[in-house]
Amino acid sequence: MITKQTDTNPEIEKVLITLLKKSTVSERLSQMFSLSSVVMGLSRRAIVRANPGCSEDELDLLFVKYNYGEELAKRFESFLNKRNETN
Repeated sequence: MITKQTDTNPEIEKVLITLLKKSTVSERLSQMFSLSSVVMGLSRRAIVRANPGCSEDELDLLFVKYNYGEELAKRFESFLNKRNETN
């Protein structure tokens, strides 16, 4: 087996790969969703800490910009503006 990680002991990597191969699809999906949730939470927390005076909408907009790109952030900003006009 060819290892891919240079910072992981090859024996440990083999064990991890074996565990992944033995996991069911639902277990792997659960792990993926959990990891995604943690990463998004950490991203959100970093944005809040770096921008303490921002509103929730501004924080949401920064989250979209940093994680999904400027184009989607502009579309999201347009959505927020329209939503706020109707309220």
